[in-house]
Amino acid sequence: MPTARAGTSRPRSAGWRPTWVTKRRTDITTRTLPAAVLWDMDGTLVDTEPLWIAAEKGLVASYGGTWDDDMAHQLVGNPLLVSAQIIRDNSPVTLAPEQIVDYLLARVIEQMRQHLPWRPGAEQLLKACVAEGIPNALVTMSYRSFADVLIDALPAGTFSAAVTGDRVTHGKPDPEAYSTAVRELGVDAAVCVAIEDSIPGVHAAVAAGVPTIAVPHIVQVPPVDGAVQVHSLDGLTPGDLVAVTANAR
Repeated sequence: MPTARAGTSRPRSAGWRPTWVTKRRTDITTRTLPAAVLWDMDGTLVDTEPLWIAAEKGLVASYGGTWDDDMAHQLVGNPLLVSAQIIRDNSPVTLAPEQIVDYLLARVIEQMRQHLPWRPGAEQLLKACVAEGIPNALVTMSYRSFADVLIDALPAGTFSAAVTGDRVTHGKPDPEAYSTAVRELGVDAAVCVAIEDSIPGVHAAVAAGVPTIAVPHIVQVPPVDGAVQVHSLDGLTPGDLVAVTANAR
């Protein structure tokens, strides 16, 4: 399984395409576009992880504690209530998990409304998928109130479905969120593509039977059967997605 490690870069000439896409393009004989693209949000579409970490540090500091990056990185990709419980168990914070979630959401939403910090290539690829008529779903462990900041900033109909953390019984890495999105889109999971940045997210998408592109960001993602790693979405087109995930099969 070819991989491209996050954080690496190389000079790119005009018309650059990832080398593994070039190698695999001739192998794709039946499908040139995915039936749907299922997007994680935090760390994949938008670079919100630094906002979450800053909010966590602020909360813990207000109780006289410290919250380092190693602890913060343990929360990446988890359901919000799980993350809140980890904060409560490892800091002086005495709020209930639901109150911790409310505190963090309020601060991150405020920042997001001021500026959408797109990840490299994500906005362009999302818009290109829409232009090709490919259905897109948002599959995030953030709550709907937070996801709506992104949804409302985009043209109506950008996402044909949105599955958020407050809609599911079992969060990532459980496949429920991805299976729900696939069902609501009315497509076959095996001919979709999921795009994720976290370990729980990649495991959730793969467990739901969705070929997955992992784009590690804050936390490195170990190799997972059913997923292919790329260092960035920059330069990828909708036509590249099937070719990239062919390596995951």
